Amino acid sequence: MSTPAAEKEPMSPASGPAHTGSEDMTLNVDPNTLTVDDLYDKDKYDLETMDNKLVFQLLQCGPEGLTQSEAEARIEKFGPNKLPEKKVNPLFLFLSFMWNPLSWVMEAAAIVAIALSNGQGMPPDWQDFVGIVLLLLGNSCIGYYEERGAGKAVEALMAALAPQCKVKRNGNWETMEAANLVPGDIISIGIGDVVPADSRMVVSNNVKIDQAALTGESLPVGKEPGDEVFSGSTVKQGEAEAVVIGTGLNTFFGRAAALVAGANEGLGHLQQVLAKIGNFCICSIAIFLVAEIFVMFPGFRFRYRRGINNLLVLLIGGIPIAMPTVLSVTLAIGAKQLAEHKAIVTRISAIEELAGVTILCSDKTGTLTLNELTIKTDSVKLYSEVTVDEVLLWSAYASRTENPDAIDKSIVGSLPDPAMARDGIVELDFVPFNPVDKRTQSTYRRNSDGAVHRVTKGMSQVILELCTRGMTPEVQSQLHADVDEFAGRGLRALAVAEESVPSGEADGEGTGFRLIGLLPIFDPPRHDTKETIRRAIDLGVHVKMITGDQLAIAKETGNQLKMGSEMYQASILNKPDELKGLANSVDELVLRADGFAGVYPEHKYEIVERLQNLGHMVAMTGDGVNDAPALAKANVGVAVADASDAARSAADIVLTEAGLSTIIEAFMHSRVIFQRMRNYSIYTCAVTIRVVTTFSILVFAFKFDFPPFMVLILAIINDGTMMTISTDRVSPSRLPNSWNLKEIFSYAIVYGCYLTLSTLIFFVVIDKTNFFQRHGCKAFTNRNDFSLHSVIYLQVSILSQALIFVTRAQGFFFTERPSVFLMCAFVLAQLVATMITVYANWGFTEIYGAGWHWAGAVWIWDIVWFVPLDFIKFGMASIIERFAAASGPPEPGAPVSSEQVELARQRTRMSMEAAQSVNRISTIPSRGASYYAPNMHDNVSHRRNFGARVKHLMTRTGKGLSMDNHELRRLQSTQAQAASRVLTNN
Repeated sequence: MSTPAAEKEPMSPASGPAHTGSEDMTLNVDPNTLTVDDLYDKDKYDLETMDNKLVFQLLQCGPEGLTQSEAEARIEKFGPNKLPEKKVNPLFLFLSFMWNPLSWVMEAAAIVAIALSNGQGMPPDWQDFVGIVLLLLGNSCIGYYEERGAGKAVEALMAALAPQCKVKRNGNWETMEAANLVPGDIISIGIGDVVPADSRMVVSNNVKIDQAALTGESLPVGKEPGDEVFSGSTVKQGEAEAVVIGTGLNTFFGRAAALVAGANEGLGHLQQVLAKIGNFCICSIAIFLVAEIFVMFPGFRFRYRRGINNLLVLLIGGIPIAMPTVLSVTLAIGAKQLAEHKAIVTRISAIEELAGVTILCSDKTGTLTLNELTIKTDSVKLYSEVTVDEVLLWSAYASRTENPDAIDKSIVGSLPDPAMARDGIVELDFVPFNPVDKRTQSTYRRNSDGAVHRVTKGMSQVILELCTRGMTPEVQSQLHADVDEFAGRGLRALAVAEESVPSGEADGEGTGFRLIGLLPIFDPPRHDTKETIRRAIDLGVHVKMITGDQLAIAKETGNQLKMGSEMYQASILNKPDELKGLANSVDELVLRADGFAGVYPEHKYEIVERLQNLGHMVAMTGDGVNDAPALAKANVGVAVADASDAARSAADIVLTEAGLSTIIEAFMHSRVIFQRMRNYSIYTCAVTIRVVTTFSILVFAFKFDFPPFMVLILAIINDGTMMTISTDRVSPSRLPNSWNLKEIFSYAIVYGCYLTLSTLIFFVVIDKTNFFQRHGCKAFTNRNDFSLHSVIYLQVSILSQALIFVTRAQGFFFTERPSVFLMCAFVLAQLVATMITVYANWGFTEIYGAGWHWAGAVWIWDIVWFVPLDFIKFGMASIIERFAAASGPPEPGAPVSSEQVELARQRTRMSMEAAQSVNRISTIPSRGASYYAPNMHDNVSHRRNFGARVKHLMTRTGKGLSMDNHELRRLQSTQAQAASRVLTNN
């Protein structure tokens, strides 16, 4: 399959035939037997270094590209140009809603009802069994429907963002999705294009490629025919044609992704919170179950079936079976709402984490600013008898109008009409910018008088040395002072000079250059950034600028945006000895700083990590490949509009509209969604306490046997009503939210005990007095009268469900109007409950109608007991606020003590572990660990430094990496895109 020489030793940069141009080199390759593994085995064929002629021969292609039929055959062989996606099995998704501890308890109750509830001449409890199964299926159906709907909405929006490329097929150029590329395709790339696949240059026209994330080179590098360009790099200058040599997993990034494909799994933040809530409910039930078993059987000598029925009451009534579904639906609907506001959620639990963000770290270039160089026309310096408009026009003459670089584009764009850059002149000669001369030059003839002039622009010192006409020490001193002023303000300086050419020849001698002006160049802020930062601060979110640009530029931008100018060089993070007079520790410096300049990817990562360790929830915005490590590390990574594929892959939220204003809407909506989840969590925990304590004490004190089927009816009606909480009208909090489980459990216990007290006193009044009988209610024959069962059912149903109106409001319940859906669901549910109490005669479940008098008495009783709930809420809030004031994370700008640091780390350890996890919306868990939110059950991979991932894989498997040092160095520098892509798809 190769020449004898090639068979003796593999081709390499040192020994291979790369760039030799030899005409007699051939490869004896049979395309029918060549396998994909052989093609990308460097010991056999090194596509990165071999001569282009051999590449064409090996890939069986040519400069005219492939035919459509050839491409279709190759896509079958090589696969699409993207990393493999893990598809969701709809059946597994549906079943996952029944695979969590809460559902397990309900499933155990169903087994008890059908298998253990028998004896004493009575059949199994078919009614409860069927009801429990229907409740489980109903929850799963609702959750599945909303989950699939949200997933499809996000998929559709992400599909619209699919990268496109220009490829030659059947001899014609056409635009298609980059995923359809195959090895052997000829692609065309130009300024601004992202290279869609690993390729070898065939035709190069002054091309420069930005591949900083791959090679660590900070400046774009020139590429000639035969050079390799990598997927994900960006074309900064020129145009080129290239032949694709690697797609999908066979690209540089694909190989890197394969290294982390086996990373560990873990639980996300919200799953851990829900797990604790679920465990709280299960433990509460377990305590009273054990107590009932000992009281009923050894103590009261209850018969087997009677005791089992009372145990079923606790199992069925105490489990908040709808909790995973309600919260899943809430998040799914929230994801849809965010998508409508141009924010695509790729990790659905990020909605909850976004609500708790306290610090927003933002990249400057392309995020806070336009990433477009602009001439600051109001600061142009003049040195001759000319106007600002004349200086701009002359500098435009010395700029390219076709295929311009960033500086030329900004100068031409500063003119009232870009066409003025060539109107009225004939260009005779143009010398483009080069790193040696550091300037451009244009010689032109004016149409008006035929005079020939020459104008040049470039680095101030270079232009100064050229100028001989009108140059005085005063002008030189002024120029140096102006350059220093611009540098202090973070502006780049561009000097402009002109001369006449009396001979009229393009290369004729001039009269001597005369300095005419100094142009300040800067990257202006987006029009909405200043307002966005102000709104973020109003929401309690501190904004920090994290940029790789110069410190002076960062400070100037910060001053313009009113976000502060207390900024530092990122290198100080690794030099604690330089902190003297600035801060007591690196942590304090990071916390109080308004931003950092001269930042490299590892600095961004460290800044985010330090802020997290100080107890803050951190969001990071960015658009480039270099932003990806910090995007992946942050609690919430936000890729702004037009972000690179690497940034989108690493981010949790992708903005599809330019500017940062969308993220403010995302903050607001996420807090609304968080409030809905918090309100429901307090409610459902309180109802659990209420049910298990109420019916247990009634058994202990009065040997009252409540029918388990009625508890099931209570659960079904409550769950149906609570589904509407996902669209409830709530007010977002003014400050960031966080899960305070002690607060939630405290509220739940107090509310639950209060509701229990209402039922116990109600029962005692019925049992020990004739108060209600004196007001027209019929008397009961005994404590287990079937009509009394109906009355207790209604009393528990009304007051328990009414609690949601208290938990959902921050003030009095009547000051915050609930959604129409929630109100209608409550009215309908209690109307059904009232009808059951009044009319139901269900002997199989020991329920007889109690009449309208008892129904009215219950409603009046519950309304009276409902009123104090708001005052209980206010009292609890004041107590909790006192304890919470001393436990929060240190505020930005404040000194940080070691005690505060340790307290914050302890307080957020669970959050920190989860913040390093990524779980995407469209996957299903491989095991039942992540069990509390099915639509967030994705395969979760810890977001760690990519080098640590590789080290872990090597130590775990005992295998090394078959990669040369050069490639391994490149691999290390792409930690974000490599890891993030596989995390997205896994």
